[in-house]
Amino acid sequence: MTVHHLLAALPGPDELRARCRALALLDSIVSVPYAPDHSYVAGWRPGVDLACMDNGSGDQYAIVFDPAGVFLYGFDHESDATPWREEDRAHWPGLLDGLPGSLAHYAQAPEFQLEGFFDATVCAWRETGGADWRCGPVEFADGETDGADWLFDLLTAADGTEAFVGYAEDYHERSVDREAVAAVLAAAPLDRRTVSALSPTANFDTVAALARALGYRTVREDS
Repeated sequence: MTVHHLLAALPGPDELRARCRALALLDSIVSVPYAPDHSYVAGWRPGVDLACMDNGSGDQYAIVFDPAGVFLYGFDHESDATPWREEDRAHWPGLLDGLPGSLAHYAQAPEFQLEGFFDATVCAWRETGGADWRCGPVEFADGETDGADWLFDLLTAADGTEAFVGYAEDYHERSVDREAVAAVLAAAPLDRRTVSALSPTANFDTVAALARALGYRTVREDS
């Protein structure tokens, strides 16, 4: 799968934002006491939210939720589209072509630069009011990849619960409670039982504070 297949698999902006928030919350709980790979920053910039993934091995993505639309990019350091395939780094032909001016400045954001270069192998966007996700006119030969086949799989999976459970159990080498995962994905009010089912060592008050920052309700708030 390349970015062309990703465009068809991505949910709409509102659902994508909800999935990003849920993924950040789930990962923050099951990863205790370690830092999670997934994060979500509400108010990253005024009126703008940011979802990120960094696996610590050189692969990452970022999704910017701006009033003007959504800007998404990913970097797979081993993919055919890596800018490091050449001595002088260069994007895969067409990667940023067509990126609308309302979102183009994010490719220059300091947070997304490495040594002054926008390291990306996948890029897509959707302007507010637009009916479809779009990408530049990139082309790939059979067998060539840009990382879209795995970077965003937790956000595009038809069964989000099974996708996250599979990811977490493989990553942390322990069982993960499916009902608790499903509850978080459904945005159910967070309670102590759900948190302890996901991680018996997680501090509920700490998790609840993060959940509220992400827009989740907690049982304490509702009681």
